[in-house]
Amino acid sequence: MLKTRIILVAVCALLVLLLFQLPKSVVSNEDELTRNQEQTNTPDKANEPHMAAPAELKGKIGQHRTFWRETAEKEKKAIFADSLGTWYANAGIFDSSAWFFEDAASFFNTVESWRKAGDNYYQAYTFALDANKQQALASKAQEFYNKVLSVKANDLEVKNNLAMTYLSSNNPMQGILMLREVLTVDAKNETALFNLGMLSVQSGQYENAIERLNTLVGINPQHIQAQLLLGVAYMQTGNNAKAKSQFEKVKDMDKDPAVQATVDSYLKDLK
Repeated sequence: MLKTRIILVAVCALLVLLLFQLPKSVVSNEDELTRNQEQTNTPDKANEPHMAAPAELKGKIGQHRTFWRETAEKEKKAIFADSLGTWYANAGIFDSSAWFFEDAASFFNTVESWRKAGDNYYQAYTFALDANKQQALASKAQEFYNKVLSVKANDLEVKNNLAMTYLSSNNPMQGILMLREVLTVDAKNETALFNLGMLSVQSGQYENAIERLNTLVGINPQHIQAQLLLGVAYMQTGNNAKAKSQFEKVKDMDKDPAVQATVDSYLKDLK
């Protein structure tokens, strides 16, 4: 039960971060998905995903879809697909944005276009709840991220994301080794440190988690997710005094109601 809550805390923290970047009226991506990425169809159905998009984006999406559908010139079609990818991403409908960025990348065939497709397939992967869909989206993200790395082998952000997609595969160790590889290049890489700390907590390796997370908060004391997870790691080692101190620190650092409620639930467990 605790591991489930830890996973949910980490995922919710990511979702909160993403939601701050989206329009106020955007709704859950999972509720809006009307197209399975494993199908060969384009997202040109009667129940089009853009119908659920925020009102301020619906018109722009509809207009660009018409341009994309009706133009025969390949370059213009790719430009419209790229624009559609951007609008769908702004609406938080990431599997649709990824599909159109992939369509654009098939023409442009550049590192930038591969990166856009990979990033949006990765975002869709992080939101997906169905295991089969998650694996399909992870595979697409891997496809495009590996293209980026074939040109930019030391793109650490791409390596971090790519590593996390392997965790839903049959070989999660591949992802862990890749995160460690990132740290050999950049020992202060915050994303790799946090991901390894989170994975250590989930796998019950709490001392390793404490080491990683303490390194991270030493680099960036304002990393709320790391500070919270550090409290969880202390709690699991039985060091309730440090856990309580850590949770109270998080309460002082971030007054967001969701963060406060999460911390309170852990503090209650310590009583």
